[in-house]
Amino acid sequence: MGQALGCLQVDQSNVIVREHFGKFDDVLEPGCHCLPWCLGYRVAGGLSLRVQQLDVRCETKTKDNVFVNVVASVQYHAIAEKAADAFYRLSNTRAQIQSYVFDGIRASVPKLNLDAVFEQKNDIAKAVEEELEKAMSTYGFEIVQTLIVDIEPDVQVKRAMNEINAAARMRLAANEKAEAEKILQIKKAEGEAESKYLSGLGIARQRQAIVDGLRESVLAFSENVPGTTPKDVMDMVLVTQYFDTMKEIGASSKSSSVFIPHGPGAVRDVTAQIREGLLQARPVQDSSD
Repeated sequence: MGQALGCLQVDQSNVIVREHFGKFDDVLEPGCHCLPWCLGYRVAGGLSLRVQQLDVRCETKTKDNVFVNVVASVQYHAIAEKAADAFYRLSNTRAQIQSYVFDGIRASVPKLNLDAVFEQKNDIAKAVEEELEKAMSTYGFEIVQTLIVDIEPDVQVKRAMNEINAAARMRLAANEKAEAEKILQIKKAEGEAESKYLSGLGIARQRQAIVDGLRESVLAFSENVPGTTPKDVMDMVLVTQYFDTMKEIGASSKSSSVFIPHGPGAVRDVTAQIREGLLQARPVQDSSD
C-alpha cells in the first residue's frame, strides 16, 4: 500500500538503493521516503549495514610439507557512505572475500613450519586482514576483524605429534624416577654405613666393658681366695660361660646351632688356644712398637 502511494520505509541499520529509469539515483537511509514510481523511480535493492561474519576453511601446506585446514573468521560490514559501490561493484561479496582469504592464507602458511603456524596464527590473521582491508575498501566494505579460529592438521599427523609429546614426557618421567631411585640408594647406603659405624662402636665398647669386667673379677677373686692364680680364675670363667651357652641352646626349641666336638675338657683346649693366640700376637705388637 505504501509503495502504491509512493512511500517507502527503510528499517534501522539498512539502506535502500534508489534508481531513476534504471540509473543510480540515491541511497535511502533509515526512515520514510517518497518513491514516486510513476515518475520512473524504483527500488534497486537493499543493503545491510550490520556486521556480518564469514567463516572460510582453507586447505594449504606448511613449509615442512604437512597439509592443514585453516579456518578463518572474517567480520565485515558495508560502509554507509560507499553503499553504492558495495551494491553495484560486487555481485557476490562473500565469494570475493573468500578468494582473498584463500590467497592470504596460502601466501603466509607455506613459509612456516607446522609448530610455527600454531605459534604465529595471530600474525597470519593480521596479514590476511591487511590484504582484505586493502582490497575490500575500494568496494565499499570495511573489514572489522579477521581471526584464525582453528588449525587442523591431518589425523595421522596429530597422532604422531601426540606420540612424540607422550614419548618426551615418558622420557622425562623415567629420568626423574631414576634420579629419585639414585637418591634413595645413596641415602640407604649412607644410612647403612652410619649404622655399621655405630654398631662397630657399640661392639668395641661392649668388648671393652667385658674385658674390664673380667679383669676386675679375676683380680677380686684372686685376692679373696688365697692360692688361686689368674689363670685358674680364667679357666673357671670359661667353663661357666661354656655351660651357660649350652643351657641357652638347650632351652631354645627353634635355635639353629652347629654342634662341634665338645666336652668339659675341651674348655682347657680352648683356653690354651686363646692363650697361645694372645702370646703370638703380643710379640708382633711389641715389635711394631
